[in-house]
Amino acid sequence: MINLFFKKLFLGIILTSSLCVYANDVKHIAITAIVEHPSLDQIRDGVKDELSAQGYHLGKDLIVQYQSAQGSSANAAQIAKQFVASKPDVIVAIATPSAQAVAASTKTIPLVFAGITDPIAAKLIKNWQPTGSNITGVSDYQAVEPQIAFMKKIVPNLKSVGYVYSPGEINSTIILKQLKELLPAQGIKFIAVPAQRTADIPTAAKSLAGKVDLIYTTTDNNVVSAYESLVKVANEAKIPLLASFPDAIERGATAAFGMSYYDVGRQSGKLVARILQGEKVGNITPEIGKELRLIVNLVAAKRLGIKIAPEVIQSAYKVVVEN
Repeated sequence: MINLFFKKLFLGIILTSSLCVYANDVKHIAITAIVEHPSLDQIRDGVKDELSAQGYHLGKDLIVQYQSAQGSSANAAQIAKQFVASKPDVIVAIATPSAQAVAASTKTIPLVFAGITDPIAAKLIKNWQPTGSNITGVSDYQAVEPQIAFMKKIVPNLKSVGYVYSPGEINSTIILKQLKELLPAQGIKFIAVPAQRTADIPTAAKSLAGKVDLIYTTTDNNVVSAYESLVKVANEAKIPLLASFPDAIERGATAAFGMSYYDVGRQSGKLVARILQGEKVGNITPEIGKELRLIVNLVAAKRLGIKIAPEVIQSAYKVVVEN
């Protein structure tokens, strides 16, 4: 399985390199993600669509190479090295482990990170100013206070919140720390359960049954990859499942408040286009995703036997009323 993975990777790199040799005006973009799931896939698609909107034609003057690390940091490191060897014009790294792997592999090829909650904690950038290095990108950071307000809107008189997280994911542990400080300060009990592997997520979620008023989920790649198993447990325990990313609605969450990852991809694609057009990556200020959306799943709410206030429904960007 591993050998087949790297064989495909190698062939993809050889193909892309050959195309670049015979067409010097062709731009070469290499995109890597730590794992494949709907949110990260939407970032990738958003990047490609934005480049098309900017006038680049896939297969003509634009070659896009893509590889997923399938959840493995070792694979991410190997992909980074192979991408650097193929000398693309820009590397787009989706999620923290992939961006860190690319950053460790090159100090010259432009790196645009995407979908990273805290690029400063990940040591990709020092602050939110132009880096002067080969790195810029778009963060999916969201302040926790509005997320807590969102939880209270969906579950009035909120007393307890559950959180399943991956100890090895910076995206998740940063939010963990903030929730641990802010929720108790508002008189809300907080129970966090670690899930080291995807297979551990159902067990972690089951441990919250009968103990919390809702389970809150962020863009923890391990958790998102197994989201359906989390939804199943939440449904069985009659616990609302709330998320910080809208894509969770399609997978069974009760409500979501956050930014569209497709929009994050389009925003990242704009930075890539600026680099392709000659702007120095070190002069481009790192950005944060701009638009937050509230989506309510009344089908899921009915299944759980909970009612969402009419004013919350009226304020939603989108309301799901049937499957």
